[in-house]
Amino acid sequence: MSNCTVSVNHAVPAAVQAQRGRSAKPVISLRQLQQLLVSLMVLLTLASCAARTINVEGSYPRPNIPAIPLVLGVYYGEGLTDFMYTELSDRGEEEYLVASGDTHQELFNTVLPAMFERVVVLDSLEAAAAQGVDAVFIPRINEFQLGMPQKTRLDSYEVWVRYNMRLTGTDGSYIADWVMTAYGKATASSFSTAERGINDAAVAALRDLASNFSLGFTAVPDVNDWLQRRSSQ
Repeated sequence: MSNCTVSVNHAVPAAVQAQRGRSAKPVISLRQLQQLLVSLMVLLTLASCAARTINVEGSYPRPNIPAIPLVLGVYYGEGLTDFMYTELSDRGEEEYLVASGDTHQELFNTVLPAMFERVVVLDSLEAAAAQGVDAVFIPRINEFQLGMPQKTRLDSYEVWVRYNMRLTGTDGSYIADWVMTAYGKATASSFSTAERGINDAAVAALRDLASNFSLGFTAVPDVNDWLQRRSSQ
């Protein structure tokens, strides 16, 4: 969170001084009025300084593709579940905190069961062998970028996400490791708040990821080689 400095002037307003001179028994004391004004100023300042948290929420269609006849384990590590992007204001203060870990898990929990015969969500990488899976998929967010209309001078919110995708054996041995990018945008004039615009741009980027990942998975060279080896066994 950003640090905000609250500066308060304790001088008595002239109107209050005049009122004090006219009445010996004010309804509210001068000290109480000062305290109320100070409290109001502090609350307004803190409210304007607090970064707004956006927990991205969306829905993702299940792809209609032939399932690969294998059992896939998926491990959602901290590089995905706890990912938090911080958007800074022009003054360098935290303005928006974008949390997308839950919605990423929802996306993969929708897409992967359509791609494989069975999918097992793993609590740890060490649990892979005991679960009888054929491979372990480990998605991770490497980079997240946010384009705001007031900064880009465009009528849209834009989100770019760069991912690292890993596929390993149950013992952690290498199968494939590749990078994917996703992009989404939402027209700024369609939304009453920045939070809604950022959310919808992020959801559009995730849908872009879902489409490219499900359709392009078997085209990744090392993934394709692994599938060919599995099919010949």
